[in-house]
Amino acid sequence: MSEIRKHYFLFEYCIIAEERTKRPSDFADTAESLVKSSTVSCSFCGGAEADTPLASAVYKNGKILVDIPEKRIVNWDFRCFPNLYPTLSPVPDTLENQEIGLQSEPGYGFHEVIIESPLHWRRLEDFSDLEIAGLMNVYRDRTCNYMTQEKIRYISLFKNSGKDAGASLDHSHSQLIALPFCPSSLEREMKAIKERENCPYCAIFSQEKTSSRLIYENSEWIAFAPYYSMGSFEVWILPRKHISFLGDCNDKLLLALGDTLRFSLRSYRRVLGNVPFNYMFYQLFKNSEYHLNLRLLPRLSISAGFELNTGTYINTVPPEKAASYLKGELMLEE
Repeated sequence: MSEIRKHYFLFEYCIIAEERTKRPSDFADTAESLVKSSTVSCSFCGGAEADTPLASAVYKNGKILVDIPEKRIVNWDFRCFPNLYPTLSPVPDTLENQEIGLQSEPGYGFHEVIIESPLHWRRLEDFSDLEIAGLMNVYRDRTCNYMTQEKIRYISLFKNSGKDAGASLDHSHSQLIALPFCPSSLEREMKAIKERENCPYCAIFSQEKTSSRLIYENSEWIAFAPYYSMGSFEVWILPRKHISFLGDCNDKLLLALGDTLRFSLRSYRRVLGNVPFNYMFYQLFKNSEYHLNLRLLPRLSISAGFELNTGTYINTVPPEKAASYLKGELMLEE
């Protein structure tokens, strides 16, 4: 029997249709696999620094450095540089021949690539505490760097892993796009938040911390399969404290965030194999009413006509069951 579920505080819906489900092992069978090779090299690998634009920030032994044309920094831990094919540019082209009655403006903004390791096959779920905390520190630093730029209103920080999730290269990396506008989805959230006396995300934290959908918790964060899930095995990560963006995180919070993210990715690999996935930070740096959150979504299905027509998503694995798999209570079916 299917079930229609409403979002926690928005007028959005999903349909839980378990009778259409596959076994987790079937999902794993259809996920793309990674074939390792000791000879693989790419423009993101350590030693290939000259194949990318000059780095805007290089993290090495706890220090932040910047490339210069005459000498690019090598033996780095994390490396950030402008995307060679940017969605937006700090020096956009001038628009010509605009149509009367339609609104547009030059594509101003910033688009940066964050390389997470100099090693081609290194994956976040295998990072040490030092490495995962270091990456979270990079996320915080780059967010704070771009939020100070003129006209920037939103920082989109995300990771695509696997071709089916939108990644063009296998080498593990994240991306940051700084926008001169706030996305409509965040505007809708803020409108609903302002209509409530208390933060709905704080209420979600309290509810999910004791629910059957809880997957993992530490002293600062929880990971859970949300009651309203856009897809099978979706995971949300929420901080215990009401903070609005990564710049509010101290080093202790960043380490705990990295720990929670790493556990979630390890659970994906154990249950689903090398599944393509996305994760996205939702944050507002000029509005303390918002509650920072991180959402992970494995790419196990595609949005088809019904989803595109209605904005309503069909989820074939109830989040309660997904949580049981991800925290190891249910084992893979053969």
